[in-house]
Amino acid sequence: MRGAAIKLGFLVVLVGAAIGIDFALREIFNPHWLRLIELAGIHVVIAVGLNLINGYCGQFSIGHAGFWAIGAYASGVLLTVAEQKWGTPSAVVEILLLVGGMAIAAILAGAAGLLVGIPSLRLRGDYLAIATLGFGEIIRNVIVNVDAIGGPRGYHGIPVYTNAAWCIIVAALAIWFSRNLVTSSFGRALVAVREDEVAAEAVGINTTRVKVIAFVVSAMMTGAAGALYAHLDGSLDPDTFKFTKSIEFIIMITVGGLGSITGAVFGAIVLTLLPELLREIHPTLSEYRMVIYSALLIVIVLVRPKGLLGNRELSPSAGIAWLRRKFGKGTA
Repeated sequence: MRGAAIKLGFLVVLVGAAIGIDFALREIFNPHWLRLIELAGIHVVIAVGLNLINGYCGQFSIGHAGFWAIGAYASGVLLTVAEQKWGTPSAVVEILLLVGGMAIAAILAGAAGLLVGIPSLRLRGDYLAIATLGFGEIIRNVIVNVDAIGGPRGYHGIPVYTNAAWCIIVAALAIWFSRNLVTSSFGRALVAVREDEVAAEAVGINTTRVKVIAFVVSAMMTGAAGALYAHLDGSLDPDTFKFTKSIEFIIMITVGGLGSITGAVFGAIVLTLLPELLREIHPTLSEYRMVIYSALLIVIVLVRPKGLLGNRELSPSAGIAWLRRKFGKGTA
């Protein structure tokens, strides 16, 4: 009974926070910048999830656009059918539907991650990258060839439930969850696998199990982000989920810093806003964003191979400690 009350209270607080944040953001930002904030929040969720497998576990996966597509189409189709059957829901029911859509998207993406991860994560290096790349392209080609979900024309008429507040809240929950995960005993096992898989096996760590769990959790977070994306504009285009999108996600965590949650967040936000900043400089520059991303990646790899933040984390406690060291010395 107490647990149910706590969950209900948490849901009420979450709903209130979403409404309050959404109202404040709409008063401050115009629709264009609101969309950038929404996309940045979605990309943060994906980057933090991808960083678990690429950064902390040391496995090179380039197929996360496939998990993103699974989550987006699963939630988009399901909630579209639900709205067609039951009509336009109330505000509270919209919230429940969005949360349910994210949960189902995460479960289906996690199941796909399990099916792919069990055979693929026995591979290493380039072979794993090729296997995950193939998975992402298989998912996109399946979507293109299924007329029931729009095929190459895309899927339209999806109910729009996502707003900037939900993107920020889900991103914050993803960061909190990832932080708790990597500081747990399982997180230490992840790092052990990354540093030396043979040594990790020698001390009794089931490396295959650790990698598969990390892959599934990463896929689930990406699937939930896909659900947010599906209900952002009300339509889905299969071309959005090409392998180049997976490359963008990898660039985000590489620029920010592999093995750093703060780095993943920083990279996701910067590379989401960069096209708009380029457009402000010159309208045609944003069309060459992938060229600029590639050049930026080369520079980062040459100058700072571990990314801008490396494996360092920024936290309020670390900031307070730094201020105490600086100002404490100055006042002594």
